[in-house]
Amino acid sequence: MRSNDIKDGMEKMPNRALLYGTGLHKNHLSRPFIGIASSFTDLVPGHIGMRNLERYIERGIENGGGAPFIFGVPAICDGIAMGHSGMKQSLPSRELIADIIESICSAHALDGVVLLTNCDKITPGMIMGALRINIPMIVVTAGPMLAGHFGKKRLSLVRATFEAVGRFKSGQIKEKERQILEIEACPTCGSCQGLYTANTMACLSESMGISLPYCATTPAVLNRKTRIAYESGQKIVNLVKKNVTPRTIINKKSLENAILVDMALGGSSNTVLHLMAIANEAKVDLNLNDFDRISNETYHISDLRPGGEYFMEDLDYAGGIPGVLKRFLNSINDNITVSGKKIKQIAKSASIYDEDIIRPLTNPCHKKGGLAVLYGNLSPEGCIVKQSAVDKKMLKFSGKAYVFDSEETAMNAILSGKVKKGMVIVIRYEGPSGGPGMREMLSPTSALVGLGLHKDVALITDGRFSGGTRGPCIGHVSPEAASGGLIAYIKTGDNITIDIPNRKIEVNLSKSEIKNRKETIQILAPKINSGYLYRYSRMVTSAATGAVFKN
Repeated sequence: MRSNDIKDGMEKMPNRALLYGTGLHKNHLSRPFIGIASSFTDLVPGHIGMRNLERYIERGIENGGGAPFIFGVPAICDGIAMGHSGMKQSLPSRELIADIIESICSAHALDGVVLLTNCDKITPGMIMGALRINIPMIVVTAGPMLAGHFGKKRLSLVRATFEAVGRFKSGQIKEKERQILEIEACPTCGSCQGLYTANTMACLSESMGISLPYCATTPAVLNRKTRIAYESGQKIVNLVKKNVTPRTIINKKSLENAILVDMALGGSSNTVLHLMAIANEAKVDLNLNDFDRISNETYHISDLRPGGEYFMEDLDYAGGIPGVLKRFLNSINDNITVSGKKIKQIAKSASIYDEDIIRPLTNPCHKKGGLAVLYGNLSPEGCIVKQSAVDKKMLKFSGKAYVFDSEETAMNAILSGKVKKGMVIVIRYEGPSGGPGMREMLSPTSALVGLGLHKDVALITDGRFSGGTRGPCIGHVSPEAASGGLIAYIKTGDNITIDIPNRKIEVNLSKSEIKNRKETIQILAPKINSGYLYRYSRMVTSAATGAVFKN
C-alpha cells in the first residue's frame, strides 16, 4: 500500500505518533488509508448537504475495511459569482482543485480517494487531480436540487431568476411575482435543476464509469443518495485492493461514451473544456473534432432545461443515466466501471419508465447531438455552440457586429435597450488569458431571452457560457482576442455570418483589410497584473485545448 510509506518501520514512529494524535486506532494502521475529498461549504447550495454524505461515505469505508480521512477542497458557486469580477475565479479554480488533490493525496500517501463533489469546476478539477497521481478513486456527486414552485408552475434557477431580470425590465412580470420567483427558485440543497454544467459533469462522470449507477441524477435530498454514498465508501476499498486506478477506467473509450451522453442529453458547452482537460491528465488524445464527429452521429433524445422543459428529477424518475445508455447500447464502448460491472452490463439491465423524457431513437428531439463546433476566419481553432438550445430560425444567421471589450459593457447596452434585432453582439477579451479566467456569460444571454431577443440576436465571445444558456450564443472563440485572434480586430458594423448546420462562422472582411487592421489596432493590455489570476493568464492554454496549464 502507498500508505506504508507513512506508517511502516521503526523510523516512522513519529509519523504514527501524529496519526494517533488524530484519534486513529491501532487497528487502522493495517488498513488502506482512504481520503474523502469533500467540497462542503456553506456558500454553495449544491454543497451544503455534504456533511451527511461524508458520514455515510465514512461508514462505507469502515465497513469495507479502510481507514477514512476527510479533507477539504474549495468550491465556487458560478451562479453567485456570475455577473461580476468574481466569475474570473471560477474556471481557474479547477486547476487549484486539481493541485490540492495531488498535494494532499501525495503528502499523506493515501491509497485511494472518494471525490465528494457537485458543481461546475469542482468535479473536473478533482478528477484531474486523481488522474495525475493515478490512485484509485470514485466520484460521488451530491445530487441535483428539486424544482421550485409558483402555484402549479415548476421553477428552475435560470428561467425564474436570470431570465426573469429581462422579463421584469420589459414589464412582463410585476414586483410581487419577481419576489416570489426569487425566494422560491431554489427550494432545496443541490445543484441547479436543469442540465447545466454541474449536472452535466455528474452525468458524464457516471457515463465514464467513475460514479456508481444513478449517482448523477438522484436528487440531493433523497435517502437513495446516502445509500449511494455508503456503497461508494465500500467500493473504494475494493478498488484499492484490486489496484483499479482511474487511468484504467478513463481512456478513449470511456471519454467517447461521455461525449455521446453529453450529445444525447444536450449538455453544457463547458464539458468540452472539462473533458479535454480530463483527457490531458489521463494521457488520452481528445480534440474538438472528436466532439463534432460524435455529435453528428448521436441523436439528441432528452428535452431538458435550459433548452427544453424537463428537470433533472424527471430524468432520474425516467431511468437516469443507465436508461440513456440503454438507448445507445449498440453505440457505446464497453468498458470497466467502479461498480465492478461493465458499462454495457449496466445499460442492458436498466429500465426506462418514461419515453417522453428518455426518447427512443425513432423519435428524437433532434437528429444531431447537443453541441456543434464551428470554424472559419473568425475562429480557425474552433468555437462551441449548444445547438440543441437554438431556435430553428437562428441556426443560420447574418448580422452587424456590436462590439464590446467586456461583459459589463455589453450587459449595460442590453438592459438599456441599445441592442436591436439583427445584431451580433461580440464580447471579447474574456478568454482564458485575456479575461483572465474565461468568465461565463449567463447574465447577458439570459437578459436577451428575458427581453425576447434570443430569436433575433446572436452573441459570440472568446469567453464561455453557462450550461443554462440558450439561444444562438457561440463561445470559446479561438484564438482569443488577447492572443491576437481575429475577434480582437472586429469593429462595430462588420457583417458576421453564423451557419451552425454547416459548422461555419465568418466575418466578412477581405484579407487586405484584416492585414491593415492587425497593423493599426493594438491588443489591449492585461486586465490583471498580480496574484493568482495574473499567473493563470500567463500559464493557461487556448480554450481549443481545454484551457489547461502549459507543460
